[in-house]
Amino acid sequence: MVSFTFDDVPMSAATVGAPMLEEYNGRGTFYVAGALTDQRDQHWAGISADEIVGLHRRGHEVACHTFSHSRAIDLDWRKMSEEIEKNRRYFLTLDPLIKLENFAYPHGQGSLPRKRQLSKSFRSSRGILPEVNSGTVDLHYLRAFPLIEREIDRDGVDRAFNEALTKNGWLIFYSHDVETTPSDYGCSPSLLRHALKVAARRDIPIVSVAEALRRAGA
Repeated sequence: MVSFTFDDVPMSAATVGAPMLEEYNGRGTFYVAGALTDQRDQHWAGISADEIVGLHRRGHEVACHTFSHSRAIDLDWRKMSEEIEKNRRYFLTLDPLIKLENFAYPHGQGSLPRKRQLSKSFRSSRGILPEVNSGTVDLHYLRAFPLIEREIDRDGVDRAFNEALTKNGWLIFYSHDVETTPSDYGCSPSLLRHALKVAARRDIPIVSVAEALRRAGA
Protein backbone atom coordinates (compact mmCIF):
# COMPACT_ATOMS: atom_id res chain seq x y z
CA MET A 1 0.00 0.00 0.00
CA VAL A 2 0.99 3.63 -0.40
CA SER A 3 -0.40 6.67 1.40
CA PHE A 4 0.06 10.27 0.34
CA THR A 5 -0.18 12.68 3.26
CA PHE A 6 -0.13 16.46 3.43
CA ASP A 7 0.75 18.45 6.53
CA ASP A 8 -0.50 21.85 7.74
CA VAL A 9 -2.44 21.94 4.99
CA PRO A 10 -1.81 24.46 2.16
CA MET A 11 -4.74 25.24 -0.13
CA SER A 12 -2.91 23.75 -3.13
CA ALA A 13 -2.76 20.34 -1.41
CA ALA A 14 -6.56 20.32 -1.52
CA THR A 15 -7.16 22.02 -4.87
CA VAL A 16 -4.29 20.43 -6.84
CA GLY A 17 -3.06 17.40 -4.87
CA ALA A 18 -6.38 15.83 -3.91
CA PRO A 19 -7.87 15.86 -7.44
CA MET A 20 -4.70 14.22 -8.75
CA LEU A 21 -5.07 11.39 -6.23
CA GLU A 22 -8.71 11.02 -7.27
CA GLU A 23 -7.64 10.61 -10.93
CA TYR A 24 -5.91 7.42 -9.80
CA ASN A 25 -8.85 6.29 -7.65
CA GLY A 26 -6.83 7.19 -4.56
CA ARG A 27 -7.52 9.13 -1.41
CA GLY A 28 -5.09 10.98 0.85
CA THR A 29 -4.69 11.99 4.47
CA PHE A 30 -4.60 15.70 5.30
CA TYR A 31 -3.16 16.53 8.73
CA VAL A 32 -4.78 19.85 9.54
CA ALA A 33 -3.95 22.30 12.33
CA GLY A 34 -7.21 24.19 12.89
CA ALA A 35 -5.53 27.50 13.69
CA LEU A 36 -3.85 27.54 10.26
CA THR A 37 -7.04 27.29 8.21
CA ASP A 38 -7.92 30.33 6.13
CA GLN A 39 -4.51 31.83 7.00
CA ARG A 40 -1.67 32.98 4.76
CA ASP A 41 2.00 32.89 5.74
CA GLN A 42 5.30 33.37 3.92
CA HIS A 43 5.02 29.96 2.27
CA TRP A 44 1.42 29.53 1.12
CA ALA A 45 -2.28 30.21 1.59
CA GLY A 46 -3.79 27.79 4.08
CA ILE A 47 -6.71 25.51 3.31
CA SER A 48 -10.18 26.96 3.76
CA ALA A 49 -12.90 25.56 5.97
CA ASP A 50 -15.00 24.79 2.88
CA GLU A 51 -12.15 22.83 1.30
CA ILE A 52 -11.72 20.77 4.48
CA VAL A 53 -15.37 19.76 4.34
CA GLY A 54 -15.04 19.07 0.62
CA LEU A 55 -12.08 16.76 1.16
CA HIS A 56 -13.98 14.82 3.81
CA ARG A 57 -17.08 14.46 1.64
CA ARG A 58 -15.00 13.19 -1.30
CA GLY A 59 -13.57 10.40 0.85
CA HIS A 60 -10.22 11.85 1.88
CA GLU A 61 -9.14 11.64 5.50
CA VAL A 62 -8.96 14.77 7.64
CA ALA A 63 -6.52 14.08 10.48
CA CYS A 64 -4.96 15.90 13.44
CA HIS A 65 -1.79 18.01 13.51
CA THR A 66 -2.44 19.77 16.87
CA PHE A 67 -4.57 22.93 16.76
CA SER A 68 -1.84 25.58 16.85
CA HIS A 69 0.86 23.55 15.04
CA SER A 70 2.92 23.39 18.25
CA ARG A 71 5.66 20.77 18.42
CA ALA A 72 4.87 17.79 20.63
CA ILE A 73 8.26 18.14 22.34
CA ASP A 74 7.18 21.59 23.58
CA LEU A 75 3.91 20.38 25.13
CA ASP A 76 3.23 18.73 28.46
CA TRP A 77 0.30 16.36 28.99
CA ARG A 78 -2.20 19.11 29.75
CA LYS A 79 -1.22 21.33 26.84
CA MET A 80 -1.29 18.44 24.39
CA SER A 81 -4.75 17.47 25.64
CA GLU A 82 -5.92 21.04 25.09
CA GLU A 83 -4.48 21.08 21.56
CA ILE A 84 -6.23 17.84 20.64
CA GLU A 85 -9.54 18.97 22.11
CA LYS A 86 -9.39 22.35 20.35
CA ASN A 87 -8.84 20.61 17.02
CA ARG A 88 -11.67 18.16 17.64
CA ARG A 89 -14.09 20.95 18.55
CA TYR A 90 -13.05 22.98 15.52
CA PHE A 91 -13.78 20.17 13.08
CA LEU A 92 -17.07 19.37 14.77
CA THR A 93 -18.20 22.91 13.94
CA LEU A 94 -17.39 22.27 10.27
CA ASP A 95 -18.99 18.84 9.92
CA PRO A 96 -19.95 16.56 12.84
CA LEU A 97 -19.06 13.54 10.70
CA ILE A 98 -15.35 14.44 10.63
CA LYS A 99 -13.66 12.11 13.11
CA LEU A 100 -9.98 12.64 13.84
CA GLU A 101 -8.53 9.11 13.95
CA ASN A 102 -4.85 9.73 13.18
CA PHE A 103 -2.15 12.24 14.10
CA ALA A 104 1.09 13.60 12.64
CA TYR A 105 3.80 15.24 14.75
CA PRO A 106 4.27 18.90 13.73
CA HIS A 107 7.80 19.28 12.35
CA GLY A 108 8.08 15.49 12.74
CA GLN A 109 9.28 15.80 16.34
CA GLY A 110 7.81 13.60 19.06
CA SER A 111 8.69 12.47 22.55
CA LEU A 112 8.08 9.26 24.47
CA PRO A 113 5.61 10.83 26.96
CA ARG A 114 3.57 12.45 24.16
CA LYS A 115 3.73 9.27 22.10
CA ARG A 116 2.18 7.35 24.99
CA GLN A 117 -0.43 10.06 25.44
CA LEU A 118 -1.34 10.16 21.75
CA SER A 119 -1.75 6.38 21.66
CA LYS A 120 -4.80 6.79 23.91
CA SER A 121 -6.50 9.22 21.50
CA PHE A 122 -5.44 8.15 18.01
CA ARG A 123 -4.95 4.97 16.00
CA SER A 124 -1.58 6.17 14.75
CA SER A 125 0.93 9.01 14.86
CA ARG A 126 3.17 9.76 11.87
CA GLY A 127 6.72 11.05 11.94
CA ILE A 128 9.19 11.85 9.16
CA LEU A 129 11.83 9.10 9.35
CA PRO A 130 12.28 7.86 5.77
CA GLU A 131 11.62 4.13 6.01
CA VAL A 132 9.00 1.68 4.78
CA ASN A 133 6.62 0.43 7.46
CA SER A 134 7.00 -3.35 7.47
CA GLY A 135 7.31 -6.24 9.90
CA THR A 136 6.71 -4.99 13.43
CA VAL A 137 5.40 -1.44 12.94
CA ASP A 138 5.43 1.31 15.56
CA LEU A 139 1.95 2.75 14.99
CA HIS A 140 2.78 5.84 17.01
CA TYR A 141 5.85 6.74 15.06
CA LEU A 142 4.94 5.72 11.53
CA ARG A 143 7.79 6.16 9.07
CA ALA A 144 7.36 8.36 6.00
CA PHE A 145 9.39 9.55 3.03
CA PRO A 146 9.41 13.20 2.01
CA LEU A 147 7.67 13.95 -1.27
CA ILE A 148 9.45 17.27 -1.21
CA GLU A 149 11.15 18.65 -4.29
CA ARG A 150 14.40 19.62 -2.60
CA GLU A 151 14.73 16.27 -0.78
CA ILE A 152 13.75 13.60 -3.31
CA ASP A 153 13.75 13.17 -7.08
CA ARG A 154 12.03 10.66 -9.36
CA ASP A 155 14.77 8.09 -8.84
CA GLY A 156 14.33 8.46 -5.08
CA VAL A 157 10.59 7.92 -5.44
CA ASP A 158 11.26 4.79 -7.50
CA ARG A 159 13.67 3.47 -4.87
CA ALA A 160 11.08 3.99 -2.14
CA PHE A 161 8.53 1.96 -4.11
CA ASN A 162 11.13 -0.74 -4.77
CA GLU A 163 11.79 -0.98 -1.04
CA ALA A 164 8.06 -1.23 -0.30
CA LEU A 165 7.68 -4.08 -2.79
CA THR A 166 10.77 -5.89 -1.51
CA LYS A 167 9.58 -5.66 2.09
CA ASN A 168 5.88 -6.15 1.26
CA GLY A 169 5.37 -2.98 3.29
CA TRP A 170 3.36 0.19 3.61
CA LEU A 171 4.92 3.24 1.99
CA ILE A 172 3.93 6.68 3.26
CA PHE A 173 4.86 9.97 1.61
CA TYR A 174 4.46 13.37 3.23
CA SER A 175 4.43 16.80 1.64
CA HIS A 176 2.85 20.23 2.04
CA ASP A 177 1.98 22.41 -0.96
CA VAL A 178 1.59 21.16 -4.53
CA GLU A 179 2.71 23.98 -6.80
CA THR A 180 4.54 24.34 -10.10
CA THR A 181 7.15 26.26 -8.12
CA PRO A 182 6.72 24.67 -4.69
CA SER A 183 7.94 25.96 -1.36
CA ASP A 184 10.94 24.34 0.31
CA TYR A 185 8.44 21.95 1.92
CA GLY A 186 6.30 20.99 -1.06
CA CYS A 187 6.31 19.19 -4.37
CA SER A 188 5.44 19.98 -7.94
CA PRO A 189 2.43 18.40 -9.64
CA SER A 190 4.85 16.57 -11.95
CA LEU A 191 6.64 14.85 -9.05
CA LEU A 192 3.34 13.88 -7.44
CA ARG A 193 2.06 12.54 -10.76
CA HIS A 194 5.23 10.51 -11.21
CA ALA A 195 4.66 8.85 -7.83
CA LEU A 196 1.02 8.18 -8.65
CA LYS A 197 1.96 6.66 -12.00
CA VAL A 198 4.49 4.36 -10.33
CA ALA A 199 1.83 3.19 -7.87
CA ALA A 200 -0.65 2.57 -10.69
CA ARG A 201 1.91 0.80 -12.87
CA ARG A 202 2.87 -1.52 -10.03
CA ASP A 203 -0.75 -2.05 -8.96
CA ILE A 204 -0.14 -0.62 -5.48
CA PRO A 205 -3.35 0.65 -3.80
CA ILE A 206 -3.35 4.40 -3.01
CA VAL A 207 -5.16 4.67 0.33
CA SER A 208 -5.50 7.04 3.26
CA VAL A 209 -3.75 6.26 6.53
CA ALA A 210 -7.09 5.29 8.08
CA GLU A 211 -7.87 2.90 5.22
CA ALA A 212 -4.37 1.40 5.32
CA LEU A 213 -4.78 0.66 9.02
CA ARG A 214 -8.14 -0.95 8.39
CA ARG A 215 -6.68 -3.14 5.64
CA ALA A 216 -3.84 -4.14 7.92
CA GLY A 217 -6.26 -4.98 10.73
CA ALA A 218 -4.60 -2.44 13.04
